Amino acid sequence: MLCTRVVSRVLTRPGARCLSSRASNILSPLGIQGSTALPGLYDGAWRGSGETIVSKCPTTGETLAEVATPTPAEFHEALQKTKEAHVVWRDVPAPRRGEILRQIREALAAKRDVLGQLVSLEMGKIKTEGIGEVQEFVDICDYAVGLSRMMNGRYIASERPGHTILEVPNPLGVVGVLTAFNFPVAVYGWNLSLSLIAGNATMWKPSPTTPLCAIAVTKIIAEVLQANGLPGAIASLAVGDKDVGEAIVESPDVPLVSFTGSEHVGRIVGKNVMSRFGKTILELGGNNASVVMSDADLNLAVPAVFFGAVGTAGQRCTSTRRLYLHRNIADEFLERLAKAYKSVKPGDPLVDGTLLGPLHTASAVATYADTVAHLRDINANVVCGGSKYDAAPFEGGNFVEPTIAIPKTVNTADRIWKTETFAPILNVGVFDELDEAIQWNNSVPQGLSSSLWTRDIRNVGRWIGPSGSDAGIVNVNVGTSGAEIGAAFGGNKSTGWGRESGGDAWKQYVRWSACTVNFSDAAPLAQGVNFSA
Repeated sequence: MLCTRVVSRVLTRPGARCLSSRASNILSPLGIQGSTALPGLYDGAWRGSGETIVSKCPTTGETLAEVATPTPAEFHEALQKTKEAHVVWRDVPAPRRGEILRQIREALAAKRDVLGQLVSLEMGKIKTEGIGEVQEFVDICDYAVGLSRMMNGRYIASERPGHTILEVPNPLGVVGVLTAFNFPVAVYGWNLSLSLIAGNATMWKPSPTTPLCAIAVTKIIAEVLQANGLPGAIASLAVGDKDVGEAIVESPDVPLVSFTGSEHVGRIVGKNVMSRFGKTILELGGNNASVVMSDADLNLAVPAVFFGAVGTAGQRCTSTRRLYLHRNIADEFLERLAKAYKSVKPGDPLVDGTLLGPLHTASAVATYADTVAHLRDINANVVCGGSKYDAAPFEGGNFVEPTIAIPKTVNTADRIWKTETFAPILNVGVFDELDEAIQWNNSVPQGLSSSLWTRDIRNVGRWIGPSGSDAGIVNVNVGTSGAEIGAAFGGNKSTGWGRESGGDAWKQYVRWSACTVNFSDAAPLAQGVNFSA
């Protein structure tokens, strides 16, 4: 049963002609043209003579472009060039690096809207979210520019006269950045900005389903580097599938690997990098919960949960997937939320007013269908949604209905609660006491984002304290989704413990040295040790 109406037929037919025209209007200003396979490797020059991968539009299912991936030899040559570029970049003073980031920021801002439209075209999120994602890259560039004059170590008092101790950060080398489809621009932006400002070079392997976003971003950055006489391999790109990712993960020439993706693959990445004593930043599964107390302001909570669950068609790592409602307000909250769901306008994400775009792939639709089937198997009450949009104009795309379900119990051992489903499915439980809701919140393997809705300061203190939420993001009267760049972003437990973006995240992109300096004429030993012959 549909819980929303198709407001208008936003996708015209024939789809191929419409899409081709729309795609060219977006791709041409970004320097992406040609009917032959696009080169997917950049290390100062564009090339790629390996197998091709296909970029498809999730809205219509039609092919946008083919991209030629690098051969193993081409990849290893590019990695060598990236190492060589790091040697140049690491000696550039940090404030000068900041000036380069400022120029990258300006170049991105100049093409923010068209690049955001490309995100919508290739990934599927609605236009305002696509543009907002590019703005996030612009914002983290601003942050990194300021950081270029603020990256500091520590001065530590020594117990020995005439001695001082310093903790000094220096560049690491090459940072491998493996990103996911759902944020094909912003997550790379977090990593690139901090990595470059710290003096590293980067090797980016984007999702194989969003190669055009990666190519467009790299072209913008490459122009800035070239204009400043810097090696393009400072920001290398290698579009490819599993083999390219494995080459980065297994290379001893990549001391830090930042990986965003599933818990399953993240576990493999973490083990393989650790086996060679490398460093990782892991951003893995979400499975985030909102807890709504009886004293909550529902005028704030309902829209936030609505956006958290339905925004990006439930494909954010911070999407709201679990909703725990106090019994006293559960009925009213669900009535309001269902009304909001009925206002959803599914359709072409490039059309203003669309709130619901497609899932990114057909396999995601299959996962959605499997999860809904399991909900019905356990006799959950499917309040609304639960089906795929098959009728025109949606038959060519990956459109599904946003779904609200109320399982009979909050059985935290059931996969419906403990497994992240990357789709707009919201599971609801009803509680009587905050401690019960906190226990449910913390009972899943993941620990990315969480939110509490209350006006009682005592609830706030418990929620953010040692007995509260165990997630990496613990919000109050703010939804689970839509973090700003100023604070470190990341989660705990099987989310991977990684931190990116703001806060102290930059400290992961450097190597730290403790430096004891003796500026006296004596050489006493620490702890009063006497080792005189």
